[in-house]
Amino acid sequence: MARKKKHEEHQNHEAWAIPYGDLVTLLFALFTVMYAVSSINDGKFRVLSDSMIAAFNGAPTSTRPIQIGDREPGKGGDKRLTGITPTALIKITAPSAKTASNADPARPESIEPPGALGRMQRDVQDSMQALIDAKLVTVRRENLWLEIEINADVLFPSGAGEFSADAEPVLNKLAQVLKPFPNPIRVEGHTDDRPIKTAAFPSNWELSAARAASVVHQFMQQGIDPLRLEIVGFGEFRPRQSNDTAEGRNANRRVVVLVLEEAAQNAAQDAAQGAAQDASQAPPPAAPPAASPALLTNPPPGTPPVLPSQPPKTAGPDVLNAAP
Repeated sequence: MARKKKHEEHQNHEAWAIPYGDLVTLLFALFTVMYAVSSINDGKFRVLSDSMIAAFNGAPTSTRPIQIGDREPGKGGDKRLTGITPTALIKITAPSAKTASNADPARPESIEPPGALGRMQRDVQDSMQALIDAKLVTVRRENLWLEIEINADVLFPSGAGEFSADAEPVLNKLAQVLKPFPNPIRVEGHTDDRPIKTAAFPSNWELSAARAASVVHQFMQQGIDPLRLEIVGFGEFRPRQSNDTAEGRNANRRVVVLVLEEAAQNAAQDAAQGAAQDASQAPPPAAPPAASPALLTNPPPGTPPVLPSQPPKTAGPDVLNAAP
């Protein structure tokens, strides 16, 4: 009897098409999702996110603020204005007749008219009338401070941080006027925008601070209490006039002696200490809040900045590669 011949099984040569089709489908779905994610509608995404949070976490137990518009912190309207410095104290009286162009926003405004500043203004004008007439010294009276601006050409040689011998009598006269009063004194150094780069002064910051320190050293030698003195170096970043002309640069090279009203500064410091004490004595909350409050360690916006009273030691004069 003949054996029945076994038929060979049929081999499917198109079996690769099934996994290939699945792979193409998955790739299409992947790129579709990537495209959808790349163009998210902020409003719809925020609604979806809130809905998912509410679904998984439950309804909120406290009222949440509703944000109007699409502005987020750090974007759009929250950008800080460049070049504007907040005032140390808020002026609540009528504005003075001084124009806004000459006002320095970094200096405190007035709360009430002082009395000692008026006497100091008269004494300074009497002792330095010749320099005032020559427009080398300018005395400005504000409600909360007395500003005595001295042209740097009167005090310092070009590029030097130590004042000249001819400037010593001028500073001594000013120190004798300010010595009897207990008001705080802030000495500010300013330069023009001409760059300087020497071993002693790598930039105008160091030069302006050194000039202010030299004036403070002379005031201390004349008997003014060092606790009353402060040093500020502004470099070329607080110009009075444009640096495009020689006259403007000459006006910007200056030293400003700012005599503050003592009563207003003491009141601001007392307010800062009282606020810090109230914050430290506050009872602890019953339940842990979302973000624990920090103790008040910095003075509030109403307090003038406290600067170090010990000036840095300055070096000898160098050649200025900028100012004439």
